[in-house]
Amino acid sequence: MIGAIVSAVVIGAIIGALARLVVPGKQNMSIGLTLIVGIVAALIGTLIAHALGWADTRGIDWIEHILQLALAIVGVLLVTRMGMGRAGGTHKTQA
Repeated sequence: MIGAIVSAVVIGAIIGALARLVVPGKQNMSIGLTLIVGIVAALIGTLIAHALGWADTRGIDWIEHILQLALAIVGVLLVTRMGMGRAGGTHKTQA
C-alpha cells in the first residue's frame, strides 16, 4: 500500500512535469498543483488501463503511461484555462 502511494507520487510528479513541458505557452501553476494534476492523471490512467486490460503486459506498460500523460495534459490545460493556477492569477483582456 505504501509502495503504491510512493509510486503514485513519483509517477505523478513526472507525468505532471512532462505535461507542462508539452503544453505550449506559460502555465501559471504552482509545483504543488502540477503534482496534484499529475497524481490524479496517473491514478485515473491506471484505473482506465486496468479496466481495458492494457496494464497487464510484461515490462513497462507504455500504453498506460501514454494514457496517463494524455490525461495530465488535459488536466494542465483545464487548470490553466480556468485560471486556477495561482492566487491572483486571473487574466483580464483589454477591449
